[in-house]
Amino acid sequence: MAVVSWKEICLLTGLVVGCYWNSLFCGFVFDDVSAILDNKDLRPTTPLKNLFLNDFWGTPMSEERSHKSYRPLTVLTFRLNYLFSELSSSSYHLLNVVLHAVVCVLFLHFCRLLLDRSTSLIAALLFAVHPIHTEAVTGVVGRAELLSSIFLLAAFLAYTKSKGADHSIVWTPIISTVFLVAVATLCKEQGITVIGICCIYEVFVAQGFTLPMLIDTLLQVLRGKDGFPYAVLQTLLKLIVLIISTLLLVIVRVQVIQSQLPVFTRFDNPAAVSSTPTRQLTFNYLLPVNAWLLLNPSELCCDWTMGTIPLVESLLDPRNLATVVFYAMLSLLAYHSLWYGHSSSKIVMMALSLIVLPFIPASNLLFPVGFVVAERVLYVPSMGFCVLVAHGFKLLSQRGGLKKTSWLLMGVLLTTHAVKTFNRNWDWESEYMLFTSALKVNRNNAKLWNNVGHALENQNSYERALRYFLQATRVQPDDIGAHMNVGRTYKNLNKSREAEDAYLIAKSLMPQIIPGKKYATRVAPNHLNVYINLANLIRANDSRLEEADQLYRQAISMRPDFKQAYISRGELLLKMNKPSEAKDAYLRALELDHTNADLWYNLAIVNIEMKDPSEALRNFNRALDLNPRHKLALFNSALLMQESGEAKFRPEANRRFLTYVKEEPDDANGYFNLGMLAMDANKNEEAERWMREAIRLQPGFRSALFNLALLYSQSQRELDALPVLEELLRYHPEHVKGLILKGDILMNHRKDTRGAKACFERILNMDPSNVQALDYACFVELLFDCFVSFIYCVVYLLFPHRTKFLTGMHCFKSATDRSAQRCMKSKTPRLRSAPTKTVQNVFLNGNGDALNTLF
Repeated sequence: MAVVSWKEICLLTGLVVGCYWNSLFCGFVFDDVSAILDNKDLRPTTPLKNLFLNDFWGTPMSEERSHKSYRPLTVLTFRLNYLFSELSSSSYHLLNVVLHAVVCVLFLHFCRLLLDRSTSLIAALLFAVHPIHTEAVTGVVGRAELLSSIFLLAAFLAYTKSKGADHSIVWTPIISTVFLVAVATLCKEQGITVIGICCIYEVFVAQGFTLPMLIDTLLQVLRGKDGFPYAVLQTLLKLIVLIISTLLLVIVRVQVIQSQLPVFTRFDNPAAVSSTPTRQLTFNYLLPVNAWLLLNPSELCCDWTMGTIPLVESLLDPRNLATVVFYAMLSLLAYHSLWYGHSSSKIVMMALSLIVLPFIPASNLLFPVGFVVAERVLYVPSMGFCVLVAHGFKLLSQRGGLKKTSWLLMGVLLTTHAVKTFNRNWDWESEYMLFTSALKVNRNNAKLWNNVGHALENQNSYERALRYFLQATRVQPDDIGAHMNVGRTYKNLNKSREAEDAYLIAKSLMPQIIPGKKYATRVAPNHLNVYINLANLIRANDSRLEEADQLYRQAISMRPDFKQAYISRGELLLKMNKPSEAKDAYLRALELDHTNADLWYNLAIVNIEMKDPSEALRNFNRALDLNPRHKLALFNSALLMQESGEAKFRPEANRRFLTYVKEEPDDANGYFNLGMLAMDANKNEEAERWMREAIRLQPGFRSALFNLALLYSQSQRELDALPVLEELLRYHPEHVKGLILKGDILMNHRKDTRGAKACFERILNMDPSNVQALDYACFVELLFDCFVSFIYCVVYLLFPHRTKFLTGMHCFKSATDRSAQRCMKSKTPRLRSAPTKTVQNVFLNGNGDALNTLF
């Protein structure tokens, strides 16, 4: 094997960087959202073992809705990205570019086993720039292909060293191969196919057999004329080890998915649920479609599901000609490589093995997959394609008259591919750009119309989004998801009647329950959200709460493990003042997912409604154990500790509020409650600082302004309180306690009886029965009407600590006695304002968990 020079490595790396540097400016789009943004397995708070219990998208493998794509090592690299840069997309894209460069270098090593130096470099350069790879490299989830390819090539290169100088078996490379195959499989399932590539290499390249030679050897052994040659026995031993290893990996993989294939619907892969011969004709037609993408990657599309490729329903369909031509070409190449033993045949054989074997798991021929065509699964097959093109280039260039022409054509091919790849990367900059570019290629895919609508919806452009969603319903009238999107958008536009009509259409399209047949196998789990969305819509009308509850129960009857239905029903039951039933709903949801911090948080809200603060605090703590940065649990558990009044809780409440303000530095409520805690602890300077920060973030913050004024008043800084009270009353002129405090300060510290009287009269104009204002008004009137100053002085000397309420004015025997007596009987509570605790419902779109928020 020729050595790969540093110049070649730098050339390949530079070309990769030149083609993909603009991918660093792309965000998380399409499947990246589920695999990165919504995947809790990336968070450091999630135990590492969860990576080996959940699928690629963070769903437990045991759940029926799991995609069954088991790629824990790929998720581990995402987690490392998160550890260093959290959700900064640039670092994720940068690592993908680096991995693609590594694959290119390893592929060059592979080519050196078969091709000469210049031809192998041409193959590697073509692989580096091929536009079909943009989905695998620029799409972050394509890292599964990149990692799997690295270990696939490493496993093959290790296996090529398993033959000693004396033709003996060297076991260390074989053991390394098996290990690397296992690692490749843990990155993506297709990694296991390298075992087949190794077997073909061993038989047809390393041992130099052709198919006629194999047949002849087998016939001689069967006739008893000769035994197996020693070289053949060694080959058989190596193949047996590889095959047994493969079987063990397959058994483990089957155990991991618990012998269950993932559930796909006709919207994901229409041919998979079609009858014979439509299914077979369509799946076979997809093979030349994929081959054409490798040959002519001019029209690339991020999504080929639904109506992108119409079903081939008849033998008379002209597209069957493409299938026939494809199989004819493949047969000719296979015949050439199997029947002849020269070097060209070996090159073609290895190229075909790279094209065919890694593609088989995604071909739909053995079992259905969740897509029709996916460009990223052509990443490894394109290696074989590049070997074939480079080999063909070599054969052309060896002909005297075509040498310059072939080099010119190869230069043009590499240049156009590099430019196409660079430009294609910009399509992945945002979801809107990606899906609009896809619509230029294919306008018959309702999913693309839906996804453009989602992108616009995320920009709050609901009117434009609605037009795309409605177009999706026209392209695919039976698309349940499209009608759900229409309903949700109408709801966002406050058109409840239209939203309900759209949800009812979606509900009518749901498959009917057939006795004895499992419902979940015939419907996508997210389509059941139509019941949730419709119930969430109609429960805004208090007269239809029972109807909404019936919808939740219907969804649960269809899927008893439908966690979202229990969550939403728990919310509704709280609204219906049925906390015990709400608690049961949340406990059932926790049985399905006990590691969900949001569920423990919701249960804590139920405990508060049931007047059980100690249990509420325990459940808040469970939520924080699972997610120490759960903002709502931090805030509300700290608030619960604060409101308990127990001094032992203050340090922990303070710590949680401090953590909360780090997570939400612009939320004035966090700073306000830190100020309230400091007031409770008599830390006046600290309390003043927090209150000032809350007011800075939220000018006119009612509670912060009043409590800051109260803090000044209690600290004998009454005159400092007056400007704060003026600001409070400018924003909230009907703030009764603020008027009382201002009147008290004006009367007792500024001696401004006119101003104090104006404050109390404003209160009485708003609420004539307000006892506190009436008491103060009594005092002011008495000051004006009382002529016996000596009696007042005596009373003042006897009752100096009650002068604010004039509780000692019983010495008067005039008509003012009744007012004084009312003053004596009233008792003013402590002037302190805090946020009112109310339960608010929060609904999350998609499959998010609904939360109850305590503020």
